[in-house]
Amino acid sequence: MIKSIWVDNFKSLVDFELNLEKFTCLVGLNGAGKSTVLQAMDFLSQLMLGNLDDWLKQRQWVSADLNSKLTSRSNINFRVVVEHANFGEIAWSGSVNRKSLNCTSERVEVTGTVHLRVDDAHCALGKDKFPIVFEYQGSILSGLKESQINSVLQALKNAIGEIKSLDLLSPEMLRSRTKSADGKLGLGGEKLSAFIHESGPEVKDKLKAELQNVYTQLESVETKSLRSGWKQLEITERFGSQQLKTTARHMNDGMLRLMAILAQLEAGSNFLLFDEIENGINPELIEYLIDHLVAAKQQILVTTHSPMILNYLEDDIAKKGVACLYKNNQGHTRAIRLFDIPSVAKKLEFMGPGEAFIDTELIHLNQEIEMLRKQ
Repeated sequence: MIKSIWVDNFKSLVDFELNLEKFTCLVGLNGAGKSTVLQAMDFLSQLMLGNLDDWLKQRQWVSADLNSKLTSRSNINFRVVVEHANFGEIAWSGSVNRKSLNCTSERVEVTGTVHLRVDDAHCALGKDKFPIVFEYQGSILSGLKESQINSVLQALKNAIGEIKSLDLLSPEMLRSRTKSADGKLGLGGEKLSAFIHESGPEVKDKLKAELQNVYTQLESVETKSLRSGWKQLEITERFGSQQLKTTARHMNDGMLRLMAILAQLEAGSNFLLFDEIENGINPELIEYLIDHLVAAKQQILVTTHSPMILNYLEDDIAKKGVACLYKNNQGHTRAIRLFDIPSVAKKLEFMGPGEAFIDTELIHLNQEIEMLRKQ
């Protein structure tokens, strides 16, 4: 599990720290930086995978978009702590040059033992040190052979590389036909048809069974490969004696979004990111979705504007996992557990988490938070 991240100089994240739970939900005003946190998490994952050029193109960004406009520094600095069952806490830190898009300095350590160090164009793996004579983007771990990486570094690479972001899910992208998915849904869900097709019949059967809990008329979830190689997703529904087949192009937004989320949960990945998780989902299906996310084997990070999301969380999960994001007087994004704020914690004694959230004016909450910071 990823325990915490610290990011400095990524958009509005300046000296920003966030502790993460198995299920973490970010709330806050528009512009507080909730989506930026998801983007930063995806950026950290991409450092392990390399090829940041393609990642920037997918998001329609240029490298200049990454840096904060609030500081004069050019490098993006980070620190991630991963809790691993076999190795304990693995700390990975580094500094990313925005122009070369690689980590010019990097360090991985476990309880004082340094397993990787990059500095001054040299790399040290344990006691072995060598000059870096090859080009790479992101972490040097993205460019090293597996035979060069010990078990600690491989565990770290797997944990960070398995962060999957679906923060750009949109109905139009979900309706797209694609030829292949290569195990990825895509940031906007644009590879959904091929992703389900490549997942095999067992995943499709499980997906159908899950969807039938909320769409009782559903009979099947099917995919087929067209002559051109495009993959087409379609469902069959029964209404009385009549069967109705519908392709993804004509499926309702909520079903497509729910299908994408459930398919990704079934397919795996260690850590999943969802922006405004309630978007496009009928209110009566929100509880079903949140129950699945909280119970998922994966670590989950979501953002929301909806008190309804919080209402479906148990108090102990809400206390630990709901973080309020806000901007300080310098415009830097900050995070605090929502129910660590005294006025909000008091409301939780006689209200549910969602009711306490509704009853809280976030626009006036900053003053109380700043007072806490000064104590």
